[in-house]
Amino acid sequence: MTIHWCGTGLSAIPGLRRLIENGHDVTVWNRTTGKARDAVGDLTENIRAFDIDTLASTLTAGDVVVSMLPGDWHVPLAELAIAKGAHFVSSSYIAPQMHALNDAALAAGVALVNEVGLDPGIDHLMAHALMADYRASDAFDAGNHLSFISYCGGIPKTANPFRYKFSWSPLGVLKALRSPSRSIRNYSELRVNRPWDAISSYSAPLPTPETFEVYPNRDSVPFMAQYEFDANWPVREFVRGTLRLNGWADAWADVFKEVETLSGPSGDARLKEMSDQFWAENAYDKGEPDRVVLCVGLQADRDGVPVWHKTYVMDAWGDARGTAMARLVSVPVSLAVEAVQNRAIPAGVHAAPSDPKLVQQWMGEIDRLTQHLQIVDHLS
Repeated sequence: MTIHWCGTGLSAIPGLRRLIENGHDVTVWNRTTGKARDAVGDLTENIRAFDIDTLASTLTAGDVVVSMLPGDWHVPLAELAIAKGAHFVSSSYIAPQMHALNDAALAAGVALVNEVGLDPGIDHLMAHALMADYRASDAFDAGNHLSFISYCGGIPKTANPFRYKFSWSPLGVLKALRSPSRSIRNYSELRVNRPWDAISSYSAPLPTPETFEVYPNRDSVPFMAQYEFDANWPVREFVRGTLRLNGWADAWADVFKEVETLSGPSGDARLKEMSDQFWAENAYDKGEPDRVVLCVGLQADRDGVPVWHKTYVMDAWGDARGTAMARLVSVPVSLAVEAVQNRAIPAGVHAAPSDPKLVQQWMGEIDRLTQHLQIVDHLS
């Protein structure tokens, strides 16, 4: 049973090294073998140049394919896994084309596991844990009015004038600024074309409370079903969003204005120019610590009064183990690989697990990756 880990970018290494160090049979695939050797050559010589046809010739039933490659590769690799009777794991959001593979995966008896990184990933685990806690509490009532928030951000530990730093190409961040979002606010759908139209303030319940700028990201609404919200519950707020340092909106005001005007091939070309400039001016220096803050909270109100309110709050930063972002993205991926091997995740297309035993186990592992992880009970 071989793990075929495809991609050795910056966010992939800690989880990959963990699997190799734990004695798993791992073949490392990367388009540039030299980069892979730099990353894990001290642990393994089983490094190969990535080519999907070559991978297909070596893949056997029961193997696990891990895609830490760009998103365009996930579905082709998942399809290959199904054809070979192998499993598949990625940290990325489940695309409609991935959802469409569910029946084929069930028929083949293989698991296609996605959304097991940081965000999406750890945030899902926290949400499932909070929902299980709330449902088991004396405060639970189908008539309670619920508010759910999930805010995550990779931010510089040492603030800079731009209020943000990049550990890889800024192009993805810039493109995300052109993406609309959908969430629930005041019991109604809130649709926003551009993130800067919905920036608000959020006070994170860290040991020293800290305020951040936050905004909705992507489409939050489908995750209500994923987190097992009943369709009949009154939901005042439900938002999954992005967290930034205070002052980010002001520092990026000119960027927002220009991004608003860009479209078509010429707009894409300009985004690339901006990306190159931001990379030159605001990349992390060698050894400079990054920081990741994640807050997931659930509040239940009855007759306008909070009766249950808890928040997971996580704070992590780069240290001798490497960047916080890399640890928190790739180690959960490695946990998913082990869960698949142990048949703890059934066949079909899945996101991060809701099974209480797995959630507890994974959160225990994640606790060791952070400098602070706590469940805050706001009513105690």
